[in-house]
Amino acid sequence: MLFFVFACLVPAFVISFLATALMRKLAPRWGLIDQPAQRKVHVTPTPLGGGVGIWMGVIIPIASAQLIAWIILKSGSTPAWIPRELAPHLEGVLYRSQQLWMVLGGGTILAVMGLLDDKLNISWKPRLIIQLLVAIGLVLGGVRGTLFVEQPWVGMVLTVAWIIVLVNSLNFLDNMDGLTSGIGLIAAVLFAWIMLRYTGEPRWLVAGVLLVLAGAIAGFLCHNWPPAKIFMGDSGSYFIGLLLSTMTVLGTFYSGNSSAGASEGARHVILAPLCILAIPLYDFCTVMIIRLKEGRSPFHADKSHFSHRLVELGLSKRDTVLTIHLATLTTGVGGLILYEVSSWNAALLIILMILCVLSIVTILENVGRKNRNE
Repeated sequence: MLFFVFACLVPAFVISFLATALMRKLAPRWGLIDQPAQRKVHVTPTPLGGGVGIWMGVIIPIASAQLIAWIILKSGSTPAWIPRELAPHLEGVLYRSQQLWMVLGGGTILAVMGLLDDKLNISWKPRLIIQLLVAIGLVLGGVRGTLFVEQPWVGMVLTVAWIIVLVNSLNFLDNMDGLTSGIGLIAAVLFAWIMLRYTGEPRWLVAGVLLVLAGAIAGFLCHNWPPAKIFMGDSGSYFIGLLLSTMTVLGTFYSGNSSAGASEGARHVILAPLCILAIPLYDFCTVMIIRLKEGRSPFHADKSHFSHRLVELGLSKRDTVLTIHLATLTTGVGGLILYEVSSWNAALLIILMILCVLSIVTILENVGRKNRNE
């Protein structure tokens, strides 16, 4: 298990760290600079394009792993350095290869679109259309959950909605140094833990992709931690959002027997992704409501986010980011506990705890908004 974890994390971290360092030098030459503005919190021009480092930190290790698996299977003998528990799953790596690269291809499309948006400031309408097309394409390609409902179209529609919402949730949250990258890292690690620990038999492929993503985000975060030397931009937030949304579908929502035990009593674990991602989902929903209520475009950037409210309450930007990270970790641990309980009654107590955390967030937001208006 430790071999698998380190084999996923370390190469992704190193590649992402080095690629992001390179992007810090190349981004200004390419005109990828985020200039300070009224709705932004940074005060100095900062390079964009850190998402390229994250993308490379994911793509290169996964491509290398698949090449190694292909070579081993082609040779007909398993090397001694491959752990015994992983050897039987090498064929599965190649068997799921088409679906995996379909997801990575969709993530690449969104990353390229995000990079163009960072450079050209593309309108939200074509970006949303491309997101929808990518999400629909992935669902038609088999990345969809049943959610224990017999009608396939229900799972398909909800999967598309889940992908779109999560992609934009992480994009919306990318408004302070280390915020989206930290949340993405926490979520990826927690989901990988679930795939390795709580699904009866470990789901090596999904866990591996999540661990690679975590390593890539960690490598980027070394450059993005406050004060940030580079931003991930839309390319990074879109890519992270797509991988997290699709991996949770493949690992948790995928079928009636894909979660920990397929029994009726274990179905409450379907709520785990909602718990782990409760903070970004809450922020996305409240920001959308505020903007629509004020008659503005829901995709018009502003300072309506939870992070901005904490700054208005007097927290430093670094403390604000750490506070939101801790809130995300708290709701995420609640998601893990769902796998430790066997009844809906116990699960509802965990959901009540999550709602209490979100209620605290709501109070802090309202106070921050009131102070700003005064």
